[in-house]
Amino acid sequence: MTKSSKQVAPPQPESFEAASAELEKIVMAMEAGQMSLEASLAAYQRGAELLQYCQNKLQGAQQQVRVLEAGMLKNFTRSDSDER
Repeated sequence: MTKSSKQVAPPQPESFEAASAELEKIVMAMEAGQMSLEASLAAYQRGAELLQYCQNKLQGAQQQVRVLEAGMLKNFTRSDSDER
């Protein structure tokens, strides 16, 4: 196998939004049904990678929210002046 025939792995997305947009384009292209078998397999593989990336980003964001909420709940005190 020569260097020119090696497939280079696609780069990581810049952000969750970029990954989501790329994933949407892949789904639309696959739904159009005009892709060859090889292109469909490559698109499916890239879609699976993007989906995993998005899921990891969402899990990280959810963990951050849990940490922030835990800190806010511990430090939150209601003042008597707020009650009527």
